[in-house]
Amino acid sequence: MTNTSQIPAEKKEKPEALLKVKDLSLSFIQYAAGLRQTELKVISNLSMEAYSGEILAVVGSSGSGKSLLAHSILGILPSNAKLNGTMEYGGHDLTQKKKEEVRGKEIVLIPQSTTYLDPLMRISSQVIGSVEDKNSDSKKKLQKEIFKKYDLKPEVEKMFPHELSGGMIRRVLVSTAVMSSSKIVIADEPTPGLDEKNLNETLGYFKDMANKGYAVILITHDIEAALKISDKIAIFYAGTILEVANAEDFSGEGEKLRHQYTKALWNALPQNKFQAIKGHQPMQDEVLEGCFFYERCTTRGEICSKCVPELKLFNGGMVRCNNVS
Repeated sequence: MTNTSQIPAEKKEKPEALLKVKDLSLSFIQYAAGLRQTELKVISNLSMEAYSGEILAVVGSSGSGKSLLAHSILGILPSNAKLNGTMEYGGHDLTQKKKEEVRGKEIVLIPQSTTYLDPLMRISSQVIGSVEDKNSDSKKKLQKEIFKKYDLKPEVEKMFPHELSGGMIRRVLVSTAVMSSSKIVIADEPTPGLDEKNLNETLGYFKDMANKGYAVILITHDIEAALKISDKIAIFYAGTILEVANAEDFSGEGEKLRHQYTKALWNALPQNKFQAIKGHQPMQDEVLEGCFFYERCTTRGEICSKCVPELKLFNGGMVRCNNVS
């Protein structure tokens, strides 16, 4: 008789990330006086992964370049952009050609600005146009079902964008993402200016998407909103990611968090210590040789001024710091 107690339990393998971004760097070529060429670096050595059925929040201060991460993934950067690093989608290289093939179909952006809608096209035509299915009847039926779900009345179909409120436009943008055959949804700052009711309603849309198997990347400056629905939080600072933490790590005084900056963000919230730290985030034109957080760090060492730390596994998360091992 076989001794079942000696048979090891089958390990549950972690699924492959749907999207992998590795050592992404983005800069822009500019010309100064006398046609002198300069290079403005806005993203440096950024790495992250997005999984089906999960919400990854990329949290950073306003104007820090988070939206450029979305534009890099989608391949909608201006001609003076210089992009390095690697991206994989579904286990294959996400080249510029592939980005153009899947953009708006399998990888969808819900933009920050409501001006992304065509001002001269009726709402129903814009939403239906996101679906490749040639059967117009089935597309129309699906659009009506989705509008009903998001509380968009039938008369909205024939309206133009300027006739809708900000909240209605956000629901239309979400409807467009749901209508498509998307696998990844990137929501760029979808909640600024919303009251508590509309905030929770909007966040609920993304939670619903994740529950249906979408990989959701939520780009935001609002860490409190992100913690309401996210599975993981990626902390964006000075054009890179300093830490990727599980949402449940944000508790107490931040004992489970791995990076000083992440702990500072958590303890700066009004319901926590409401405590600020000295210094400021480096400007995009500052030349940094070592750790981007060096000037504000209280545990920095000599190596930190010379060596840019790599993002590495630590205590169930990821952290970019020379002082953890």
